[in-house]
Amino acid sequence: MPRQAEPRLSSVAVLDAEALSVLSQPRERTASARRAQAVLEAIERRGGYAALPAPVLAETSRTRSRRDATARVLRCLDVVPTDRRIAQVAGALLQAAALPSKEAIDAFVVATAAMHQSALVLTGDANELERLAAVLPNVAIQHLG
Repeated sequence: MPRQAEPRLSSVAVLDAEALSVLSQPRERTASARRAQAVLEAIERRGGYAALPAPVLAETSRTRSRRDATARVLRCLDVVPTDRRIAQVAGALLQAAALPSKEAIDAFVVATAAMHQSALVLTGDANELERLAAVLPNVAIQHLG
């Protein structure tokens, strides 16, 4: 059973590629964009912030049109570099969830969230992220779909 996220408890929102896409194209994905924006505003009101793991930036920067679409949103996010600690946690999460390395970027998202006392991962595709976060009581997954 998927865990229900409780944004009021989280101090950090970590975005995956789908969440970044939703926020960068609000007219095409109105309902999801409104949900994402509401969560981010609630976290900000409590002194929290939104973060984007650097590997997600690589995933979403493949074309000029995608880079242009996300530029506005990126100005409001902290881009978190991937260091050794995050990479090792991501690898351990992949192993614990029995997921292949092609899910590594999702693992970096969850590992970045795991570095915080309480974090909420915003996503449009929660399946793998929920598996990766299953062993982390401090990480909740919020599906935007």
